[in-house]
Amino acid sequence: MEISLPVSPSAERNKEPIRDVLQAVLPASGLVLEVASGTGQHIVHFAQAMPECIWQPTDVDPARMEVLRARIADAQCLNVRAPLCLDVHAEPWDLQMVATPMAVIAINMIHIAPWSATRAFFSGASRCMAAQPGSIALLYGPYTVNGAHTAESNVQFDLRLRAENPAYGVRELSQVSAIAAEYGFSVMDVVQMPANNLCVVYRVV
Repeated sequence: MEISLPVSPSAERNKEPIRDVLQAVLPASGLVLEVASGTGQHIVHFAQAMPECIWQPTDVDPARMEVLRARIADAQCLNVRAPLCLDVHAEPWDLQMVATPMAVIAINMIHIAPWSATRAFFSGASRCMAAQPGSIALLYGPYTVNGAHTAESNVQFDLRLRAENPAYGVRELSQVSAIAAEYGFSVMDVVQMPANNLCVVYRVV
């Protein structure tokens, strides 16, 4: 039976700007692990743009595996591995990967997850990359900066998130970076993105 491939309009809009950031910060080759791959639109786009890298999609929802496999097959991306089910809170992450990742990325995840997921992301990323100097962790999404939202639209978005689930919400950049530092990551770059989002690039030092 043919699988209908869902399309996220926001993913279509932001995949190219995020790709540009990744191309600027990633080594020329190696394994990139994506946490919360969702529809798979991002990882397929990145894999096509950076064919020398190997891409490993994951998601917490087992139902997403079928969608991810179908999208990878449809795109004929030979450098994308079969998706793995991953709960970011798992200790340790139970992943069978072809190599140690050089980068772990998550797009639009930490604001639609409990605050504990932010710590779990950096803990798991540090452990699975064996805290290798130069390894990259990248988070994309909305943030507050110095306690203030970067746009009125983000204020309204934050209110909607918290109404949906009090554990959700737009995160404060300095607090996220403080947790990152506990696991050996320092801020490498903060890139202003479309729709009042940020790409925050962390590196193991």
